[in-house]
Amino acid sequence: MNDTSPRPAPAPVAVLGVGLHPWGKWGRSFVEYGRVAARDALADAGVDWTDIDFVAGADTMRNGYPGYVSGATFAQALGWNGTRVASCYAACASGSTALEAARTRILSGLSDLALVVGADTTPKGFLAPNAGDRPEDPDWLRFRLLGATNPTYFALYARRRMDLWGATDEDFARIKVKNASHGLANPNARYRKEITVDEVLASPMVASPLRLLEICATSDGAAAVVLASESAARRLGHDAVTIRAISTVTPTYPNVVPDLPDIAADSAAAVPAPDAHFKASIAHACYEESGIGPEDLSLAEVYDLSTAMELDWYEDIGLCGPGEAEKLLRDGATEIGGRIPVNASGGLASFGEAVPAQALAQVCEVTWQLRGQAGARQVDGARTGVTANQGLFGHGSSVLLAR
Repeated sequence: MNDTSPRPAPAPVAVLGVGLHPWGKWGRSFVEYGRVAARDALADAGVDWTDIDFVAGADTMRNGYPGYVSGATFAQALGWNGTRVASCYAACASGSTALEAARTRILSGLSDLALVVGADTTPKGFLAPNAGDRPEDPDWLRFRLLGATNPTYFALYARRRMDLWGATDEDFARIKVKNASHGLANPNARYRKEITVDEVLASPMVASPLRLLEICATSDGAAAVVLASESAARRLGHDAVTIRAISTVTPTYPNVVPDLPDIAADSAAAVPAPDAHFKASIAHACYEESGIGPEDLSLAEVYDLSTAMELDWYEDIGLCGPGEAEKLLRDGATEIGGRIPVNASGGLASFGEAVPAQALAQVCEVTWQLRGQAGARQVDGARTGVTANQGLFGHGSSVLLAR
């Protein structure tokens, strides 16, 4: 019989250093971007590369063999030092799974100082599966049989939100306006331009009801994080932000809301649906593990692949109840200066997707916020923050950090 009693919260793991390579379309190797981010994170942590005893790389599948073994690729780029490595792929959740590998190794006592790196060089246009016929691959099927690019999925979610909760085109546009305003103050953001609701609504329709300015671009970029055990952080004299929980959960059967890339949901005719659908279970696992709830949060960084998806995340991470996200937005609660700022970084609306890096970039932003180092986008008095992300094929991704 399985023991269902609550597990004690794991010991906090210190975030000693964080670093980013600015997002954009730079036309260079992802390795170069990752090396820059890694060196910045090491400098921020005040440790030498030779002190690192574990490297976890978030893989990029578009960049050939070096991208498939990113842990070793980044270790070589920084200079072989004999460190242990791991390489992790979970689509957009790759950064979180790499972070969890490093955290687990530290909690097990096998490492003291770990480096986690994610970097990407993306093609122009929408992301698509690799070439070749794979009729048992749901990602291949949704492109080849349905022509369902990512924006098509985002639009289906948006239409669902309109039908269920009465979201409007103006609500979706306001998300873009908010995030663009936040991104103005972020030197690492790709898009730093103020925009109006009217300008969003005048942009070309891509997949109804979503317009061009409501769907994130693809970008090049990199992020890196240095983690340490509590004893190593004390030895180095750090009063660090700490990771209190990481969620990499998978769905519970029956999954009654379709999740990309699947093209159908499970039936609940024979087996009742779980209390929470998959996306809502992601952050909940962090709250359960850490003992910190959504009412304790100072800010959140969420996965705004589209403006409509951000509204879903407000409810999924527990900032409000079902159908209440639009009111939260309209009241200004999710703006910097509001009750619970969301995407103070500017989000993917200001950065674009650099798939293996984006979950780590969220951790970087929350770390800067909790340290009080976010400059003009600083959230006053920030003490706790959560990230929310999601990868293809049921990869949850959430990190809870506290000061």
